[in-house]
Amino acid sequence: MPKTRKRTANISVPSPRGTGILYVVATPIGNLEDITLRALRVLKEVDLIAAEDTRHTRKLLTHFGISTPTLSYYKEKERERTAVIITKLHKGLNIALVSDAGTPGISDPGSILVHKATAENIKVEPIPGPSSLTAALSVAGLSDNSFVFLGFAPSRRKQRQDLLFSLRQEKRHLVFFEAPHRLQSFLQDCDSILGERSVLWCRELTKMHEELTRDSLNSVLTHCKDKKIKGESVFIISGAKAGPEISDLQLETILRSHKNSGKKSLKDAVREVAAEHKLSRTGVYSKALKIWKE
Repeated sequence: MPKTRKRTANISVPSPRGTGILYVVATPIGNLEDITLRALRVLKEVDLIAAEDTRHTRKLLTHFGISTPTLSYYKEKERERTAVIITKLHKGLNIALVSDAGTPGISDPGSILVHKATAENIKVEPIPGPSSLTAALSVAGLSDNSFVFLGFAPSRRKQRQDLLFSLRQEKRHLVFFEAPHRLQSFLQDCDSILGERSVLWCRELTKMHEELTRDSLNSVLTHCKDKKIKGESVFIISGAKAGPEISDLQLETILRSHKNSGKKSLKDAVREVAAEHKLSRTGVYSKALKIWKE
Protein backbone atom coordinates (compact mmCIF):
# COMPACT_ATOMS: atom_id res chain seq x y z
CA MET A 1 0.00 0.00 0.00
CA PRO A 2 1.48 3.39 -0.95
CA LYS A 3 2.27 5.75 1.89
CA THR A 4 0.05 8.77 2.24
CA ARG A 5 1.83 11.98 3.08
CA LYS A 6 0.11 14.07 5.73
CA ARG A 7 -0.59 17.57 4.45
CA THR A 8 0.22 20.48 6.72
CA ALA A 9 -2.63 22.95 6.98
CA ASN A 10 -1.87 26.45 5.77
CA ILE A 11 -2.07 28.97 8.61
CA SER A 12 -3.83 31.57 6.46
CA VAL A 13 -6.90 29.41 5.92
CA PRO A 14 -9.77 30.76 8.11
CA SER A 15 -11.08 28.59 10.93
CA PRO A 16 -14.32 26.64 10.35
CA ARG A 17 -16.25 29.33 12.17
CA GLY A 18 -15.34 31.80 9.44
CA THR A 19 -13.16 33.93 11.67
CA GLY A 20 -9.43 34.26 11.65
CA ILE A 21 -7.02 33.45 14.46
CA LEU A 22 -5.18 35.97 16.63
CA TYR A 23 -1.62 34.80 17.29
CA VAL A 24 0.18 36.40 20.24
CA VAL A 25 3.81 36.13 19.15
CA ALA A 26 6.86 36.61 21.37
CA THR A 27 9.83 38.29 19.66
CA PRO A 28 13.48 38.72 20.77
CA ILE A 29 14.26 41.09 23.65
CA GLY A 30 17.71 41.70 22.20
CA ASN A 31 19.48 38.80 20.52
CA LEU A 32 17.69 38.02 17.25
CA GLU A 33 18.77 34.37 17.48
CA ASP A 34 16.24 33.89 20.29
CA ILE A 35 13.26 33.96 17.95
CA THR A 36 11.61 30.55 17.55
CA LEU A 37 11.11 28.67 14.28
CA ARG A 38 7.40 28.62 15.00
CA ALA A 39 7.30 32.40 15.44
CA LEU A 40 9.07 32.90 12.11
CA ARG A 41 6.61 30.60 10.35
CA VAL A 42 3.59 32.35 11.83
CA LEU A 43 4.92 35.81 10.99
CA LYS A 44 5.45 34.70 7.37
CA GLU A 45 2.05 33.06 6.95
CA VAL A 46 -0.41 35.40 8.67
CA ASP A 47 -2.27 38.01 6.64
CA LEU A 48 -1.29 40.92 8.89
CA ILE A 49 1.02 41.76 11.79
CA ALA A 50 -0.23 44.18 14.47
CA ALA A 51 2.95 45.77 15.86
CA GLU A 52 3.61 48.10 18.77
CA ASP A 53 6.01 50.05 16.53
CA THR A 54 5.91 49.10 12.86
CA ARG A 55 9.33 50.66 12.22
CA HIS A 56 10.92 48.55 14.94
CA THR A 57 9.15 45.38 13.82
CA ARG A 58 10.02 45.99 10.17
CA LYS A 59 13.73 45.73 11.07
CA LEU A 60 13.08 42.30 12.56
CA LEU A 61 11.01 41.19 9.59
CA THR A 62 13.57 42.46 7.08
CA HIS A 63 16.35 40.59 8.90
CA PHE A 64 14.46 37.33 8.39
CA GLY A 65 13.17 38.13 4.90
CA ILE A 66 9.51 38.45 5.92
CA SER A 67 7.29 40.78 3.88
CA THR A 68 3.96 40.43 5.72
CA PRO A 69 2.03 43.76 5.94
CA THR A 70 2.02 45.52 9.32
CA LEU A 71 -0.44 47.70 11.24
CA SER A 72 0.60 49.90 14.18
CA TYR A 73 -0.87 48.90 17.53
CA TYR A 74 0.58 51.12 20.26
CA LYS A 75 -0.72 52.02 23.71
CA GLU A 76 -2.37 55.32 22.80
CA LYS A 77 -4.29 53.67 19.95
CA GLU A 78 -5.08 50.31 21.57
CA ARG A 79 -8.86 50.66 21.77
CA GLU A 80 -9.20 52.27 18.34
CA ARG A 81 -6.98 49.70 16.61
CA THR A 82 -8.58 46.82 18.53
CA ALA A 83 -11.87 47.54 16.77
CA VAL A 84 -10.12 47.53 13.38
CA ILE A 85 -8.30 44.26 14.08
CA ILE A 86 -11.41 42.52 15.44
CA THR A 87 -13.27 43.43 12.23
CA LYS A 88 -10.48 41.95 10.12
CA LEU A 89 -10.47 38.77 12.23
CA HIS A 90 -14.22 38.41 11.72
CA LYS A 91 -13.60 38.64 7.99
CA GLY A 92 -11.34 35.59 8.21
CA LEU A 93 -7.89 37.19 8.31
CA ASN A 94 -5.25 35.62 10.54
CA ILE A 95 -3.34 38.24 12.49
CA ALA A 96 -0.16 38.14 14.58
CA LEU A 97 0.24 40.51 17.52
CA VAL A 98 3.80 41.53 18.44
CA SER A 99 5.37 44.10 20.73
CA ASP A 100 8.73 45.80 20.30
CA ALA A 101 10.40 43.08 22.35
CA GLY A 102 9.35 40.06 24.36
CA THR A 103 5.81 38.82 24.89
CA PRO A 104 2.82 41.10 24.12
CA GLY A 105 0.48 41.83 27.01
CA ILE A 106 3.23 41.69 29.66
CA SER A 107 3.83 45.40 30.34
CA ASP A 108 3.27 45.91 26.61
CA PRO A 109 0.11 46.56 24.54
CA GLY A 110 -2.03 43.51 23.87
CA SER A 111 -4.34 42.77 26.80
CA ILE A 112 -7.24 44.85 25.41
CA LEU A 113 -7.13 43.10 22.03
CA VAL A 114 -6.85 39.62 23.57
CA HIS A 115 -9.74 40.32 25.95
CA LYS A 116 -11.95 41.60 23.12
CA ALA A 117 -11.09 38.69 20.81
CA THR A 118 -11.86 36.17 23.55
CA ALA A 119 -15.17 37.88 24.33
CA GLU A 120 -16.16 37.60 20.66
CA ASN A 121 -15.29 33.90 20.47
CA ILE A 122 -12.25 34.47 18.26
CA LYS A 123 -9.49 31.92 18.74
CA VAL A 124 -6.39 33.32 20.45
CA GLU A 125 -3.24 31.24 20.18
CA PRO A 126 0.02 31.96 22.07
CA ILE A 127 3.34 31.59 20.28
CA PRO A 128 5.69 31.55 23.28
CA GLY A 129 9.26 32.70 23.30
CA PRO A 130 11.52 35.42 24.75
CA SER A 131 10.49 37.29 27.90
CA SER A 132 12.69 39.45 30.12
CA LEU A 133 10.59 38.33 33.10
CA THR A 134 11.30 34.63 32.69
CA ALA A 135 14.88 35.30 31.57
CA ALA A 136 15.61 37.17 34.80
CA LEU A 137 13.85 34.60 36.98
CA SER A 138 15.78 31.76 35.35
CA VAL A 139 19.09 33.15 36.65
CA ALA A 140 17.81 34.40 40.01
CA GLY A 141 18.22 31.08 41.77
CA LEU A 142 15.04 31.45 43.81
CA SER A 143 14.61 28.53 46.18
CA ASP A 144 10.85 28.88 46.65
CA ASN A 145 9.84 30.07 43.14
CA SER A 146 7.41 32.49 44.77
CA PHE A 147 7.26 36.03 43.42
CA VAL A 148 4.96 38.96 42.67
CA PHE A 149 5.30 40.50 39.21
CA LEU A 150 4.54 44.24 39.28
CA GLY A 151 5.71 45.42 35.87
CA PHE A 152 6.77 49.07 35.70
CA ALA A 153 6.30 50.96 38.96
CA PRO A 154 4.15 54.14 38.72
CA SER A 155 6.07 57.06 37.24
CA ARG A 156 4.59 59.52 39.73
CA ARG A 157 6.53 59.54 42.95
CA LYS A 158 3.62 59.48 45.41
CA GLN A 159 1.88 56.61 43.62
CA ARG A 160 5.16 54.71 43.45
CA GLN A 161 5.83 55.27 47.15
CA ASP A 162 2.31 54.21 48.13
CA LEU A 163 2.76 51.00 46.15
CA LEU A 164 6.08 50.25 47.82
CA PHE A 165 4.64 50.96 51.29
CA SER A 166 1.85 48.47 50.57
CA LEU A 167 4.51 45.85 49.74
CA ARG A 168 6.71 46.25 52.81
CA GLN A 169 5.37 43.10 54.47
CA GLU A 170 5.07 41.04 51.26
CA LYS A 171 7.05 37.84 51.86
CA ARG A 172 7.34 36.89 48.20
CA HIS A 173 10.05 38.30 45.93
CA LEU A 174 9.12 41.53 44.12
CA VAL A 175 9.79 41.71 40.39
CA PHE A 176 9.82 45.11 38.66
CA PHE A 177 10.66 46.43 35.22
CA GLU A 178 12.19 49.90 35.05
CA ALA A 179 13.21 52.39 32.36
CA PRO A 180 16.66 54.01 32.51
CA HIS A 181 15.41 57.58 33.03
CA ARG A 182 13.51 56.55 36.20
CA LEU A 183 16.09 54.14 37.54
CA GLN A 184 17.61 56.28 40.30
CA SER A 185 14.31 57.63 41.65
CA PHE A 186 12.88 54.09 41.70
CA LEU A 187 15.90 52.69 43.57
CA GLN A 188 15.89 55.62 45.99
CA ASP A 189 12.27 54.92 46.95
CA CYS A 190 12.90 51.16 47.19
CA ASP A 191 15.89 51.69 49.46
CA SER A 192 14.15 54.17 51.77
CA ILE A 193 10.81 52.32 51.96
CA LEU A 194 11.65 48.62 51.69
CA GLY A 195 14.85 48.88 53.70
CA GLU A 196 17.83 46.55 53.51
CA ARG A 197 17.02 43.94 50.84
CA SER A 198 19.07 41.83 48.49
CA VAL A 199 18.40 42.38 44.81
CA LEU A 200 19.21 40.89 41.42
CA TRP A 201 19.53 43.64 38.84
CA CYS A 202 19.35 42.43 35.23
CA ARG A 203 20.20 45.05 32.61
CA GLU A 204 20.21 44.74 28.81
CA LEU A 205 19.25 41.05 28.94
CA THR A 206 20.44 39.02 25.91
CA LYS A 207 22.15 42.09 24.44
CA MET A 208 25.84 42.83 23.90
CA HIS A 209 26.19 44.74 27.18
CA GLU A 210 24.10 42.37 29.32
CA GLU A 211 24.84 42.85 33.00
CA LEU A 212 23.69 40.86 36.05
CA THR A 213 24.34 42.38 39.48
CA ARG A 214 23.60 40.68 42.80
CA ASP A 215 23.88 43.05 45.75
CA SER A 216 21.89 45.07 48.27
CA LEU A 217 19.44 47.80 47.27
CA ASN A 218 21.63 50.43 48.89
CA SER A 219 24.77 49.25 47.08
CA VAL A 220 23.00 49.19 43.72
CA LEU A 221 21.65 52.70 44.38
CA THR A 222 25.15 53.94 45.24
CA HIS A 223 26.55 52.31 42.09
CA CYS A 224 23.98 54.10 39.90
CA LYS A 225 24.28 57.51 41.54
CA ASP A 226 25.12 60.27 39.07
CA LYS A 227 25.64 57.74 36.26
CA LYS A 228 23.85 57.56 32.95
CA ILE A 229 22.48 54.03 32.85
CA LYS A 230 21.36 52.72 29.46
CA GLY A 231 18.81 50.04 28.67
CA GLU A 232 15.76 48.74 30.50
CA SER A 233 16.16 46.72 33.67
CA VAL A 234 14.52 43.91 35.58
CA PHE A 235 14.80 43.96 39.37
CA ILE A 236 14.12 40.95 41.58
CA ILE A 237 13.97 42.25 45.16
CA SER A 238 13.90 39.81 48.07
CA GLY A 239 10.67 39.60 50.05
CA ALA A 240 10.18 40.82 53.60
CA LYS A 241 11.57 38.63 56.36
CA ALA A 242 9.04 36.89 58.57
CA GLY A 243 8.19 38.90 61.67
CA PRO A 244 5.33 39.97 63.92
CA GLU A 245 2.62 41.99 62.22
CA ILE A 246 0.75 44.78 63.96
CA SER A 247 -2.98 44.22 64.55
CA ASP A 248 -5.71 46.79 63.79
CA LEU A 249 -6.23 47.29 67.52
CA GLN A 250 -2.53 47.93 68.10
CA LEU A 251 -2.47 50.36 65.18
CA GLU A 252 -5.44 52.30 66.55
CA THR A 253 -3.82 52.42 70.00
CA ILE A 254 -0.58 53.82 68.57
CA LEU A 255 -2.40 56.43 66.48
CA ARG A 256 -4.53 57.55 69.46
CA SER A 257 -1.38 57.88 71.50
CA HIS A 258 0.09 60.22 68.87
CA LYS A 259 -3.12 62.22 68.72
CA ASN A 260 -3.41 62.59 72.49
CA SER A 261 0.21 63.65 72.89
CA GLY A 262 -0.36 66.57 70.54
CA LYS A 263 3.28 66.46 69.48
CA LYS A 264 2.67 65.36 65.91
CA SER A 265 0.26 66.37 63.20
CA LEU A 266 -1.91 63.75 61.54
CA LYS A 267 0.36 63.76 58.51
CA ASP A 268 3.56 63.32 60.53
CA ALA A 269 2.03 60.58 62.68
CA VAL A 270 0.91 58.65 59.60
CA ARG A 271 4.32 58.92 57.98
CA GLU A 272 6.13 57.75 61.11
CA VAL A 273 3.79 54.86 61.93
CA ALA A 274 3.68 53.60 58.34
CA ALA A 275 7.48 53.61 58.06
CA GLU A 276 8.09 52.03 61.48
CA HIS A 277 5.63 49.18 61.02
CA LYS A 278 6.05 48.67 57.27
CA LEU A 279 2.46 49.57 56.46
CA SER A 280 0.74 51.27 53.54
CA ARG A 281 0.61 55.00 54.18
CA THR A 282 -2.80 55.17 52.54
CA GLY A 283 -4.21 52.53 54.91
CA VAL A 284 -2.73 54.16 57.99
CA TYR A 285 -4.03 57.56 56.90
CA SER A 286 -7.56 56.19 56.54
CA LYS A 287 -7.55 54.90 60.13
CA ALA A 288 -5.83 58.02 61.47
CA LEU A 289 -8.37 60.33 59.84
CA LYS A 290 -11.23 58.61 61.70
CA ILE A 291 -9.35 58.88 65.01
CA TRP A 292 -8.48 62.55 64.51
CA LYS A 293 -12.17 63.29 63.82
CA GLU A 294 -13.34 61.68 67.07
